Amino acid sequence: MRAEIITIGDELLRGFVVDTNAAYIGKKLLEVGIKPFWVTTVGDDQNTLLQAFTLAAQRVELVFVTGGLGPTHDDVTKKVACKFFDSELVFNQLVFKKIVELFRQRGVEMPAINEEQAWIPKKAQLILNEVGTAPGFIFNKDGCYFFIMPGVPQEMKAMMEGAVIPFLINHKLTQNQTIQYQILRTTGIMESQLYEKLSVDLANIENLVELAFVPTVRGVDLRLTAIGKSAKECRRRIASAESLIRQKVDDYVYGVNEETLEQKVAELLFANKQTIAVAESCTGGLISNMLTNISGSSHYFERGIVAYSNQAKVDILGVSIETLRKFGAVSSETAGEMAEGVRRLARTNFGLSTTGIAGPTGGTPQKPVGLVYIGLANGSTTIVEKYQFHHDRLRNKQRTAYAALNLLRRRLLKKV
Repeated sequence: MRAEIITIGDELLRGFVVDTNAAYIGKKLLEVGIKPFWVTTVGDDQNTLLQAFTLAAQRVELVFVTGGLGPTHDDVTKKVACKFFDSELVFNQLVFKKIVELFRQRGVEMPAINEEQAWIPKKAQLILNEVGTAPGFIFNKDGCYFFIMPGVPQEMKAMMEGAVIPFLINHKLTQNQTIQYQILRTTGIMESQLYEKLSVDLANIENLVELAFVPTVRGVDLRLTAIGKSAKECRRRIASAESLIRQKVDDYVYGVNEETLEQKVAELLFANKQTIAVAESCTGGLISNMLTNISGSSHYFERGIVAYSNQAKVDILGVSIETLRKFGAVSSETAGEMAEGVRRLARTNFGLSTTGIAGPTGGTPQKPVGLVYIGLANGSTTIVEKYQFHHDRLRNKQRTAYAALNLLRRRLLKKV
């Protein structure tokens, strides 16, 4: 069975709202062996939506639609569905009672406009909304099933899990195969470099799984998708592919699926009974925030200092005035002294520091925007790494934080 996901709303097209519905539906479909082939986003326009319905019915057997089921004038999905499926609207007393009761529970009188949501396409199979006011619908047109759900994520999810997935299984619309995936999270290596390192074994890997390279601000995710007759076969395929990948790039792999870099660093610090203090300039406390997002961080995190100005670097961290005068705040020398200073001040095993030009202003030909130095001191050795990022301030801060955590990870693993 081929599937298409249609998400509706001007707010999606114009970038005011990020479309999370398509991602969720895609994952849920993979869990039951259905592979989506298309994702289409259309605005609140009846003609455009009708075209999308028509095209979807021509190229797939399963269509999952979200959005446009509210009671206002720009909610056009039900009107288009009635036209496409040649169905009239009928008043549904059960839906109306549920809407009235929902408003009563909220302590609010139901606006008259919400009565419109109780009018249901006669040819549709009803999906009751257990968490909101807009019901969903199932249509079948010439063997093509349409599952139409609200755009509110929590309402859509409730329908997918409570009605749509069971319908697919009960009507044997799921594939006679299993699809499973696993994500290997890498950092400290560019997508092109990762591809180059894996290129020798790429054919063998792709005989086992579908391999996708997904760049993120923290690194590159490798998504392994296995298709087989059983979950056991899929797991075997993924394990074999993962083994081939790790033989080439294991130093860059820090986690699997939902594991985060800060979680991995926390595990290593805890396991090795090591403590850390952080001195941040260009990252403005971001690293400290990431490290303390982990439960139990008090076992390894002693303190974080944002020493943004030169005076703060001198007064708090003990950075030499001569170092700042000769090399500047953004320099290998300053990063090293910051790391040493915060470690000494906090009496921890490690001191980690960042200094750089986040941008978009402040750069020079000698020190352009995106130039960053990261220092790591342990009392006997001080390591400083240099990075050149780009012009986006927020991304520069994020990438610096991830690079700093990765330096600490590699040091704890004795790989640097």
